[in-house]
Amino acid sequence: MVNVTYKYPDAVLMIFCKAPVAGQVKTRLTTELSAEQAMQVHIELAQRTLQLATQHYLYPVQLWCAPTTDHAFFAESAQTYQVALLQQQGFDLGARMNNAFCRVLNSHSRALIIGCDCPSLTEQDLEAALTALNQESQCVLAPAEDGGYVLIGLNQPQPELFDNMPWGTPQVLEQTRSRIKQAKLRHHELKQQWDLDTPEDLARYRALTPG
Repeated sequence: MVNVTYKYPDAVLMIFCKAPVAGQVKTRLTTELSAEQAMQVHIELAQRTLQLATQHYLYPVQLWCAPTTDHAFFAESAQTYQVALLQQQGFDLGARMNNAFCRVLNSHSRALIIGCDCPSLTEQDLEAALTALNQESQCVLAPAEDGGYVLIGLNQPQPELFDNMPWGTPQVLEQTRSRIKQAKLRHHELKQQWDLDTPEDLARYRALTPG
């Protein structure tokens, strides 16, 4: 990897990404697209996210891969975007995120996790999340329109935010907020975002990215 100087060397941005396999990613788009086309949308969004995350060397970026790091897309991404590849570990999304935070916060003071399917996230949002964690907040969230969240940041592991959560349902955000309150964590929320899951979301995204 190229040696670079980061603006926030004590922080890490972790991007969670599934291997682009037709029929296994963006399946809700296949009411209007073929499995191959849906996979290409997934690749496009992942590349867009990697470009956004790495373009100004704000922080080290890690690509957390599922189910393994073996897919050629991940190897190409590591070379193109100069990111470290790590394998997600855990029986569900919560366990995988908690494991990632525990590992990274051993050696860094702040960490963010995002997916690779949120076209509304900006570099300013990511920097605002890090700033919040460097000030008063112990946890930062970017709420999503569908009742989940598209970003979570911590400055120390908080396993209770991830255990036995109804992932993929509209209850995730409210349950997370409730657990933050129970744990008496100081937290900050960014503006509401949206992620790309449905054909309607894809049309919204295409309207933002003509051509």
